[in-house]
Amino acid sequence: MKIFQKTLNKKVTFKGISLHAGEVTTINLLPAKINQGIIFKRIDLKNSKPTLATWNNVKVANLCTMIKNSKGESVSTIEHLMFALYALEITNVTIEVDGPEIPILDGSSLLFIQELITSGISEQKTEMPELIINNSVEVVEQNKFIKYEPNQNKYLEIDYTLDYKDQLIKKQRKVVKNIQNSYKEIYNARTFCHQEDLEKIFAMGLAKGGSLDNAIVISGKKVLNQEGLRYKDEFVRHKILDCAGDLYLSGFFIKGKITCNQGGHELTNKLLQKILSNPKNYTINNMEKSLKKKLITTAKPNISYKVAI
Repeated sequence: MKIFQKTLNKKVTFKGISLHAGEVTTINLLPAKINQGIIFKRIDLKNSKPTLATWNNVKVANLCTMIKNSKGESVSTIEHLMFALYALEITNVTIEVDGPEIPILDGSSLLFIQELITSGISEQKTEMPELIINNSVEVVEQNKFIKYEPNQNKYLEIDYTLDYKDQLIKKQRKVVKNIQNSYKEIYNARTFCHQEDLEKIFAMGLAKGGSLDNAIVISGKKVLNQEGLRYKDEFVRHKILDCAGDLYLSGFFIKGKITCNQGGHELTNKLLQKILSNPKNYTINNMEKSLKKKLITTAKPNISYKVAI
């Protein structure tokens, strides 16, 4: 079945606090022409250079996914917005940001998706290029791993396991067979942290905008948020949301099966690096050479994650 590129019907604006910088940030999502891809642009900086949302622009990050261009201009905490674009199959959009970080909103992708659906999405007249990954690829780090396996399915399946040594989350596993068709299973799952970790996070200069309005906070066996959890397994659902959003930095709708244990932003990007830095791992159909040059490169990205959740 052919999948056509899509963009927005009109400008869509979001405004809210940024999770780590703690600043009020406004972003404008603008319709874009075919084959542009997803581009972020810092409008608070003079003569800012657009940054393509792709795996080889991912740089050093703490507790989020960050992309940075050759001028050193960065935009962080993009993963929840990337999931919204992925879930709704939006392939071409320009995102203007008046600060270094995307607003966290409620800590999930819910509000992004609701507003984008309300504003409308347009199908364009050009097919979406198809990435076919030929080989199984795995990244293992101690007790963590993420693995891609090709199969005959025309969709992305994610099988994710969390195994925390705490009193509440403990071990959780969830399988979402078709992420785009089943995005409502995970799109409102929020980011989370343990109360005992907050002091360390604050000492890193992060989570300045964090609150019970945009994150689940766990203390022992209790959830401190007054409304409680949206799902008993909201934690693993959110990890699947993050994983799918980060996978969209491939620039394609990946098909096949992802199995992940105790992963995070770092591991997901390392999987993309391992797949896409070796041309023997993949083939691409229906893609113009100019777009392929933008999305695929054999250059090794400069990435080093200090903390990933």
